[in-house]
Amino acid sequence: MEGSLEATLAHPTDSSGMPSGSSDNDSRPLVTRLQKLLFRPMLIGVTDGRFFLGGFHCIDKQGNIILQDAVEYRSTRRSSPSPMEQRSLGLILIPSSARSSCHVDCAIDEQLSLLTLNE
Repeated sequence: MEGSLEATLAHPTDSSGMPSGSSDNDSRPLVTRLQKLLFRPMLIGVTDGRFFLGGFHCIDKQGNIILQDAVEYRSTRRSSPSPMEQRSLGLILIPSSARSSCHVDCAIDEQLSLLTLNE
């Protein structure tokens, strides 16, 4: 699911939530697909090795993601396999520059529909 979500997030939007430089007819399916991801559980990996799990709340045109009711998971040791430590964070913003992966919990038909965003 990572690649398909990245394809969705790669299209910048203007202040109305529409992709910049495109007409309403071009962008409406992209906005609709992104709206279907709202409030779904999302697992985001960041470059320092931590993971955040929370409900997808919103994304801005730069690709920064806000998760609600987020939980942070991090390794307590450098050796493998290491136990994971967790802590509740609440509402958090994850900058696009720190994001290394995104996974969304959704049905297989929705995953397939998101894959068509690359076309």
